Amino acid sequence: MGITDLFKDTCTIRRYTEGAQDGVGQPEPTWADHITNEPCRLTTAKGPGGGRSVIIGAEVVIAPYTLFIGDIDVSERDTVVIDGIEYEILDVVSRADIDTDHHLELSLRTVR
Repeated sequence: MGITDLFKDTCTIRRYTEGAQDGVGQPEPTWADHITNEPCRLTTAKGPGGGRSVIIGAEVVIAPYTLFIGDIDVSERDTVVIDGIEYEILDVVSRADIDTDHHLELSLRTVR
C-alpha cells in the first residue's frame, strides 16, 4: 500500500494569470485551473492553537489544514479547490524517501 492509496479526495490547483486589460490599461487578475482532478487528502492540521504555525514575511499565521498530494507542480502562489472550497497555500514541503520525492504536504487556510 502506497501513500496515494490514502488520497480519498480530488482537488484542483488554480494558478494566477494576467487577464485582459481593465479600463486603465492594467491586467485584470484571474485564476485559471492549472491541474484538475488530482488525487489528494485533506486533513485538519494538528498543533497548538488548532494548526501549524507558518511564517509569511514578518507575520505568523495558523494553517488549520494539511493537504497531502503527489509530487506535482504547485507553489505558495497557487490556490487549491476541494469540494467547492478554495484554500490558500501557505507552505509546500516535499517529503522524500531514500530514492525519490514521495509526496508534498501543503499547509492551507481557507481563502477569505
